[in-house]
Amino acid sequence: MLVNLIESVYRLLWGDLFILPLGGGIGISFMVVLLLAAGIWFTSRTRLLPVRLFRDMIAAVCEKKQGRDGLSSFQTLIISTATRVGMGNLVGVVAAVSAGGAGAVFWMWVTALLGASTSFIESTLAQKYRQPDPLYGGWRGGPAYYLHVLAERKRGKKLKRSVTAALFAASGLICWCGISQVISNSVSSAFENAFHIPPLATTLVLTAIAAVIVLRRNATVKSLDVMVPIMAVCYFVITVGIVLFNLPKLPAVLGRIFTEAFGLQQAVAGGFGAVLMNGVKRGLFSNEAGSGSAPCAAAAAECDDPVKMGFVQALGVLIDTVVICSCTAFLMLLVPQELTTGLAGMDLLQKAMQYHLGSFGIVFIAVTLALFSFSTFLGVLYYARGNVAYLCGDNWWSQTAYKLIALVMLVIGGMQAYTVVWDLGDVGIGLMTIFNMLALVPMAHEALDALNDYEKRKKLQ
Repeated sequence: MLVNLIESVYRLLWGDLFILPLGGGIGISFMVVLLLAAGIWFTSRTRLLPVRLFRDMIAAVCEKKQGRDGLSSFQTLIISTATRVGMGNLVGVVAAVSAGGAGAVFWMWVTALLGASTSFIESTLAQKYRQPDPLYGGWRGGPAYYLHVLAERKRGKKLKRSVTAALFAASGLICWCGISQVISNSVSSAFENAFHIPPLATTLVLTAIAAVIVLRRNATVKSLDVMVPIMAVCYFVITVGIVLFNLPKLPAVLGRIFTEAFGLQQAVAGGFGAVLMNGVKRGLFSNEAGSGSAPCAAAAAECDDPVKMGFVQALGVLIDTVVICSCTAFLMLLVPQELTTGLAGMDLLQKAMQYHLGSFGIVFIAVTLALFSFSTFLGVLYYARGNVAYLCGDNWWSQTAYKLIALVMLVIGGMQAYTVVWDLGDVGIGLMTIFNMLALVPMAHEALDALNDYEKRKKLQ
């Protein structure tokens, strides 16, 4: 009964119960409609914020922490990047290019520009309505907290909990448990292929390391401060090195991306829908803009202006999609097409890395996937703090209980190819997005007013 219910909700959000046909056998799901429409609207209302205020976004990341409590702007960027830079940057990009061709990369870039504005709105609101965190110190917040504020306004009285806020918090916890399973399964599979290590051994080591980190009070943030910059920079540097080594081929690759993005050949063949939708879909799901995840980190920052934290998280979307996802795309597109014909998924990515780096390429991808996935696990457990507190109150037993559940999901995911909890992850993020949008649409004017006020003060300086 439960399995049937989960499958029905999954199909409603992501699958064939709500599909608008685009032609060429490609349809657009309800979640893509919702996220894309929100991105276009918020980008229009912020007057193309990612382009117009890019320098302010960089300056916001570089600002020093204002006090002892909370996180710095850079630390919140690290946490949100840890969860964004994961499976979507490797497997997701490969899937987009496999199904939609090189042109899908262009539409991922477009989606990043739209998603950055959505992320600005939700992160600004999260920073504005943050609350002190008596357990961990500093601040906490996110969609559950500004949904609560919205419910109190509508009811005209103080509430202990709001139904929509509680539903968002529960959806997030369900989603992040599902992600835990996907992470351990991906890591164990990658290590089995690259090093012939049994999945059980990889899973137990991964779970033990994760337990040491997440069961300590503040070790999660400290670990991500070290891990994320190193892994992202290493991946970026190696990719740039490969691109520079193949520099004469780069104009042809860029030409292919733009040609296939708008090409008449794709339109005539009925494949334009595939190019567009695969790029848009993978871009949206990779950068997480609108899902309500990143605001949980944005709220924890020690910041003198909520707008600045909106800038930081908007920049995080661009880093994820325009930089990291593009790295993966270029790695594949710089390989001669005749060598990758008929390949898809990780087979395509492994073939590309083997072409560039020989046998080391397969090892490099396995290690990179493990690091990206593990950082995602640490990041989502940080997100869970505020949601657990909203549902269960300020106590250590509920915080520890959720961490233990997530660790159990790591073990299960590493030992089984598929369980219903994987679908629970997709259902969770779909429900998170819907509940988050219930607050973003009516409360967006507050973030826009704060942006206008920021720009007026900037002119007077």
